[in-house]
Amino acid sequence: MALAVATEPLSTLSQTAQGPEWRIENSPLPYDDALTRMEARVAAIRAGKAPELIWLVEHPPLFTAGTSARAEDLLNPLGLPTFRTGRGGQWTWHGPGQRVGYVLLDLRARGLDVRCYVRALEAWLIAALDRLGVRAERREGRVGLWVPDRRTGREAKIAAIGVRVTRWVTWHGFALNVDPDLSFYRGIVPCGLKDYGVTSLAALGITASLAEVDSALIATFAEAFGRPSPCPG
Repeated sequence: MALAVATEPLSTLSQTAQGPEWRIENSPLPYDDALTRMEARVAAIRAGKAPELIWLVEHPPLFTAGTSARAEDLLNPLGLPTFRTGRGGQWTWHGPGQRVGYVLLDLRARGLDVRCYVRALEAWLIAALDRLGVRAERREGRVGLWVPDRRTGREAKIAAIGVRVTRWVTWHGFALNVDPDLSFYRGIVPCGLKDYGVTSLAALGITASLAEVDSALIATFAEAFGRPSPCPG
C-alpha cells in the first residue's frame, strides 16, 4: 500500500529516532478521514517508511461500533453518524470534550504481545489520570478504566479502550472523557454494559483542558512504553 500524504494541518510535538512521533489535531477530525490516515500510516510503519505515531484528536459527535457491537445497543435518537470499525469492543461515542488517542506502535520492536500492549495502554492512562488527580482502576471483565461516580455512588467508565493490531502494528486506541456532554451516551448502551455509567474529569470536579490532558499523556508515556518489558502491573 502506498503511503498517503496527510494534507490537514497538524501540530507535531516531537519526533526522535527512538520514540514515536506525536501529533495533535487543531480542529475536529472527520472519523472516516481518521480511519483512512491510520490505515496508511500502519502500512508505512510496517514497511519501515514512517515512525510510530501517537495521534491525539477530537471528533464531531458520532458513534462507533467495535467487532463485538450488537445492533440492539444502538438507540441513537439524535441520528448521529455511525461507523463500523475493525477495533475490538462494542459501541462508544466520540465528540467534543473527549480526547481520542490513536496509538500506532510496532509491537515487534517493543517486545510486547497484544495482551501486554493493552496492559501497557491501561497503565499509561492510569498514570496520566493520576497526574490530574484521579485514581482510575482496571476491572476484571470490564474493558476500560473505572472511577467512583460521586453522582450515583457507583463506578463509571472514564476511559474506553478499543484496539486493532495488523501484523504487529497497533491502531485505534483510547477515548478519555475530559469535559464532554455526557447526555450523548444515552444514544447507546456504552460497551454493552447496562448497569454502569460513564463519567468525565469535569463530572468528577476536575477542571482540565485538553491541552493539560495532553501534557499529562506526554509526561507519562515512557512509564508504560519507554522500554521493552514484561506486562505492566
